Amino acid sequence: MSVFLAKRITTLVITLMLTTVVIFVVLEILPGDPASIMLGINAEADTLAALRAELGLDRPVHIRYIRWILDLLQGNLGTSLTYDVPVSELIAERIAISLPLALMAIILSTVIAIPLGIIAASHHNRPLDFFVMGFSQLGIAIPNFWFALLLIIFFSIMLKWVPAGGFAGWDAGMWPSLMSLFLPSIALALPQSAILARVTRSSLLDVLKEDYIRTARAKGVSQRRALWGHALRNALIPVVTIMGLQFSFLLAGAIIIENVFYLPGLGRLIFQAIAQRDLIVVKNMVLILAVTVVVINFVVDLLYAVIDPRLRGGENG
Repeated sequence: MSVFLAKRITTLVITLMLTTVVIFVVLEILPGDPASIMLGINAEADTLAALRAELGLDRPVHIRYIRWILDLLQGNLGTSLTYDVPVSELIAERIAISLPLALMAIILSTVIAIPLGIIAASHHNRPLDFFVMGFSQLGIAIPNFWFALLLIIFFSIMLKWVPAGGFAGWDAGMWPSLMSLFLPSIALALPQSAILARVTRSSLLDVLKEDYIRTARAKGVSQRRALWGHALRNALIPVVTIMGLQFSFLLAGAIIIENVFYLPGLGRLIFQAIAQRDLIVVKNMVLILAVTVVVINFVVDLLYAVIDPRLRGGENG
């Protein structure tokens, strides 16, 4: 296990270093002067010079990269030119909305998808299987923003159970805040649960065809026990992989849903920063989101070893 963990930590560190290099280089090779892009074509020369000095654009490239990394290690993400506040404060405010939203969506998706996938696999080529596959196909086909509008019409306008948009704020209390995130989490969970249900079903069907499952059945093990006691755990590895990817997407890729429900989350912050040409926010937000994906994949790798102990060995690590 120690060898497995050491390899994963080494891979994590190298990947994070390469991520910073790629993001820095991509922004460096973009055509145009970043200061001119941020201030516009009508900016005065002295204003441009002051911004270039503030951004460190008058320094050599390698010095700017090292300075950026040192600032990151100290928790200094710079100051937003649009909001005139530290980027770390902006992210802290927005992640307090996006993180609970992503957690609610992934929990709903998992609670819906895994049981449906198990039901479909255990009733392969029977009516229940066709029903689950039809549901999953529908969930993938329906645009989540359109589904979000339907949720608003039904639950907010007709039934008046939950607010149609906006965020109450955690200062208003836990329940009003969760109610503000309830419809967005459902809108995000629908397509994700449809995908996860199909993956769960396919993975289980593949495992149920393995020789050890047939051997267990030949020895008198019931189908239910073979499914829950032998097949399910081994079928979870691709499911956990998809869940990790989905959580990364839900944390920052919910720009459309956040705009539909007018939620000031991370996705909306990125959208606003790009529209306002706030490259300081864009650069650091892209880095944070990339690091989030890398760290989540690292956690997923660790979960592999928990689910399947064979992966802890050096030969398969």
